[in-house]
Amino acid sequence: MQVLVLYYSRTGNTKKLAEAVAEGVVSRGAEAVLRSTEEVSKEDFVNAAGIIAGSPVYFGVMAADLKRVFDDFVGVRKKMENKVGAAFTTAGYPQGGNETTLFSIFQCMMIYGMLVVGDPMSATGHYGVSCVGAPDETGSTNAAKLGARVAELCKRLA
Repeated sequence: MQVLVLYYSRTGNTKKLAEAVAEGVVSRGAEAVLRSTEEVSKEDFVNAAGIIAGSPVYFGVMAADLKRVFDDFVGVRKKMENKVGAAFTTAGYPQGGNETTLFSIFQCMMIYGMLVVGDPMSATGHYGVSCVGAPDETGSTNAAKLGARVAELCKRLA
């Protein structure tokens, strides 16, 4: 079973968080397909049981590169129904728009018909994983927990 960990990262911080998410996916016996917005294909979307998408915060919403992927892949939207979706973000400041950025990602996932989940209670129990700058130990641990949660839910739905 594959879980797509999709991200856009200009500085490398979001990529680091994506790698931690992927570790959590693998820890539950699923295959993590780690792709940047430049590398991802429609087949990666369709073959995934779930997608965990990440972006830096840009003006309180996801980066244009991530939004472009959702826009460009709208043709496979009906094939995404009932797959698990989750999100993660990085920001420059604690009040820099992490939650609104998560919701901008969730909006696309919901329009794709996906089942959107936040991070588990063992992490923050909120909307998803967010950090300021590069992920610290807590951010990386919570990211892995999010990846593990999505992998577990994908298995239950299979």
